[in-house]
Amino acid sequence: MAEEMKTYREGDRFPGRIGRTYKESEPAFPMPPTAPPGAPNVLYVIIDDIGFGWTEPFGGLIRTPNIQRLADNGLRYTNFTTTALCSPTRSCLITGRNHHSVGMANITELATGYPGYNARQPQSMAGLPAMLHQHGYTSFCVGKWHNTPAEETAISGPYDRWPTGPVFGFDRFYGFLGGDSDQWYPKLFVDREAIDQPKLPSEGYHLSEDLVDRTTSWLAQHRSVSPDKPWLTWLAFGACHAPHHVAPQWSEKYRGRFDLGWDAYREQVLERQKEMGILPQHTKLAPMLEGVQRWDELSADEKTVFTRMAEVYAGFMEHTDAQIGRLIDFLERTEQLDNTLIFLFVGDNGSSGEGTLTGLFNEQSVANMIPETVAQNLARLDQLGQPGSYNHYPVGWAVAGNTPFQLCKQYVHFGGVRNPLVVHWPAGIAAHGGLRHQYHHVTDIVPTVLEAIGVDAPRFVNTVQQAPIEGVSMRYSFDAPDAPTTHTTQYFEMLGNRGLVRDNWKIVTYHGRKPWENRAAWSFDEDHWELYDLDADPSESNDLMHGRDTSDLNDPMVKKLIDLAGLWWAEAGRHQVLPLDDRMMERALGREGLYAGRDRMTFYPGAVRIQEFAGPNTKNRSWSMTARIEVPDGGAHGPIVAMGGDSAGFSLYLKHSVPTFCYNLPGPVYTYLRADKPLEPGEHTLRYEFEKTGTEPFGAGGNARLFVDDTEVAHGAIARTVGIGYSMDETFDIGWDKGSPVSEEYGPISQFTGQVIRVDFDLKPDFHPTPRQREEHHGARFTHAMLRQ
Repeated sequence: MAEEMKTYREGDRFPGRIGRTYKESEPAFPMPPTAPPGAPNVLYVIIDDIGFGWTEPFGGLIRTPNIQRLADNGLRYTNFTTTALCSPTRSCLITGRNHHSVGMANITELATGYPGYNARQPQSMAGLPAMLHQHGYTSFCVGKWHNTPAEETAISGPYDRWPTGPVFGFDRFYGFLGGDSDQWYPKLFVDREAIDQPKLPSEGYHLSEDLVDRTTSWLAQHRSVSPDKPWLTWLAFGACHAPHHVAPQWSEKYRGRFDLGWDAYREQVLERQKEMGILPQHTKLAPMLEGVQRWDELSADEKTVFTRMAEVYAGFMEHTDAQIGRLIDFLERTEQLDNTLIFLFVGDNGSSGEGTLTGLFNEQSVANMIPETVAQNLARLDQLGQPGSYNHYPVGWAVAGNTPFQLCKQYVHFGGVRNPLVVHWPAGIAAHGGLRHQYHHVTDIVPTVLEAIGVDAPRFVNTVQQAPIEGVSMRYSFDAPDAPTTHTTQYFEMLGNRGLVRDNWKIVTYHGRKPWENRAAWSFDEDHWELYDLDADPSESNDLMHGRDTSDLNDPMVKKLIDLAGLWWAEAGRHQVLPLDDRMMERALGREGLYAGRDRMTFYPGAVRIQEFAGPNTKNRSWSMTARIEVPDGGAHGPIVAMGGDSAGFSLYLKHSVPTFCYNLPGPVYTYLRADKPLEPGEHTLRYEFEKTGTEPFGAGGNARLFVDDTEVAHGAIARTVGIGYSMDETFDIGWDKGSPVSEEYGPISQFTGQVIRVDFDLKPDFHPTPRQREEHHGARFTHAMLRQ
């Protein structure tokens, strides 16, 4: 019988023997690290932008049988908080540190040059996958990411803070990098490679289904080749973030379900929450956001539109639940469910109020300050949720979805930060269907995982010394429903809104900006600190500072507020919260992306899937682009240059060899400049020029001209342009339009059938039109141009 081979850990001294030849030597192999015996698999399931009061297990009216299944066999945490926005919450979930501590005070696109705000997570605060790698875990990241700085998402990197980079440490990645995604036309990556979606919506594609397909595929392979090796999987759906995209058969299930309106919905759901023991019997409804319409005062058309938007959202959520069910069924079939520690986060923040008072067919409209009307959306009611829409419900439904709390995503009242959590682990949790009311925060998940596995937080990851974990473990609560919480103090800050929980007390400010607005209504010095006793008032409905004289230091409530406010400032200093910053879009508009200081740039064929922030910044300025192309015998068709998609953008393309430029303003309003004849085979130069003539700071209009081989072939006026952003998730492409189409004249994921040689951009062109041209253009007379609503 062969003698057993010696093994050793990497870094240890070689235990074999080295002789002159192999016959005189003794071999030994370095072995990879292994997990402790019985260590569980770990599964994060993250649902995006869904609040406390939507789903059935927490009193809501949206059917979620698979979340219910996990809750019935696991635990429901009713007093769990997030950070009020996605990137910050996710940074806490993956590191166990507070969001400012890791530089993720806000979403990555709004980074600023301060340590708590720069979106550059340091290697000294590595992610859980990197921690567990040295304990033998394989790790998979599937779905939404949104934790890589926007400037680092191009192919030029750096890749340190990509999912598979050293800071986070996942072994594999399949998903999208940005904050939201078109569910019909996502911009996907495998590891670091941009790829096209596997099929089109017309062939049955939906992103949520694709993400679970990929997850089960990877886990099936892992189970087949290494059944004894544990894994960590991060499955983050794009659902239920806008756009609310789902096939009609799902939304049709909810026809009439929301006719009661958001006021009655809140009342009904709160009663259900009390009956279920989710909330105490004395809980009251917190005030509705100021300015939100009472349902019974809406017009019939408004009720029709707003109800349908809620039905689409509910179908979107139930469809997501069905995909979770597919994954749970797979784990059960492969005998992995019992020893998989599942954390199901029903929201990374509260429901989103970014849909304005009247909802949106195209979220890019509000981003560019272009109002939509109820009449417009009534006419396209059946298109909601379908390809071509980018829809979002009104803020009234957001507050209803956060029942019984006030406010919503972006705010640190409980409507923005209190989210349901389901924990399922049959091998490690004796209780089934239990409720847990201990207070905990998103920073507590990592230390809980480490304790469940039986390992300590590492002192070093990739040779870099690690900062301490800031969360505390929840493991004690799995089998101790009445144990006091171990997380007694937690600060909050988001976009200038501030808060602090200390035992049963909470202080909080509302900084005077609606979710869709860009500016606060007052300064930080004018903020009003609210004070709540959470035992007596769990929904923050009774501000104990209302009407009080805050200068009366003999008032015990004033003294309590002063103590807690001082503690907030201490926590702010400790966790890099300062300087306070209440700006919204100004943060993004003040940065020039990869091309800061460059007025001219050249792109070549193959330059595709470039994030808007990394592409040429053509907004709010005059600019031009020149494309050199070659038309083959028989002609050519398709996009030469495309920025954005069906929500907004521009595209230079050939329509059956006829040069055409399309400008898509959110609405949509299409402006076409078109030559009057097709190109002959051979090389040609196409040039588009835009001369800004308007004086508005954002979205000013101007004159557009299209040239073929230096001859002007079309010109026209574009009365208004995109001022803030072309898209939430579409990209800049050369020789392709790699997503939903900018123009209605070609299809999705379209390729130019000729040859692109190069495309040059000039962001500060020197235009010298003749006086007659200026007169014609300012008069908005144009040739070969069409404006179509």
